[in-house]
Amino acid sequence: MKINMQNRIDHLFERKQKNILSIFLTAGYPNLTDTLPIIKILDTTEVDLLEIGIPFSDPIADGPIIQQSSMTALNNGTTLKVMFEQLKDLRKITQLPILLMGYLNSVMQYGVEPFYKNCHESGIDGVILPDLPLDEFDTVHKPLSEKYNIKVALIISPLTPVSRIKAIDERSSGFLYLVSSNSTTGNFKTNTINLNESLKHITSLPLKNKILIGFGIKGQKEFSEACEVANGAIIGSSFVNLLGNSTDLQKDIPEFISKIKEPIKTIQS
Repeated sequence: MKINMQNRIDHLFERKQKNILSIFLTAGYPNLTDTLPIIKILDTTEVDLLEIGIPFSDPIADGPIIQQSSMTALNNGTTLKVMFEQLKDLRKITQLPILLMGYLNSVMQYGVEPFYKNCHESGIDGVILPDLPLDEFDTVHKPLSEKYNIKVALIISPLTPVSRIKAIDERSSGFLYLVSSNSTTGNFKTNTINLNESLKHITSLPLKNKILIGFGIKGQKEFSEACEVANGAIIGSSFVNLLGNSTDLQKDIPEFISKIKEPIKTIQS
């Protein structure tokens, strides 16, 4: 079976090259049934891309904020089965490109082909699996991702050798996820030097994929700096923190996104 339909991530990058804002949220957080209502609010904002985190008990790439959200989601009863059941109505509320971000153990326990099949059936456009080895991607995940038209965005870091970056770029689809530093998510010590100097040697390479920068991107300042050297950036921990503390998501989510995007629009105008 070959599914021939343009992927929403490809469509996004065809019409937009810069200042792409991706927002991360944890499935089933803060409450079990909050995922779709949060996405519905985000759909009214100027967000370009969404990442839904698959809760996992040992999220090695994540800092304390997302770790805590993951544990809360698991305690709420969030599983991949429950999440896919909730996502069956996803495309009734948004046409934003959406990826799932999670860990290989969850996918293997669920079943690799059922995972990709359910991604397609739910309207998911891509996946990010930080601990997916390249050889396993080549032999197992690549054929299934192509079969079900699911992009697999692979990860690089400032410490990744150029030869390996090129090898990863050849395999990655959708975009390359460039972590801003060799740390976990929610590392808010990242500064201008990290983003502009440490990453420019990567973002200036002749790569086939667009690049989004993640880890340590907490607000407008870091987002703007990331957009100077890459196609856009991913905000996770500070948004998840908002979700955990807000008493009025209908008001707070649009305000959060507006504060990030509005200065960018002013610069462009």
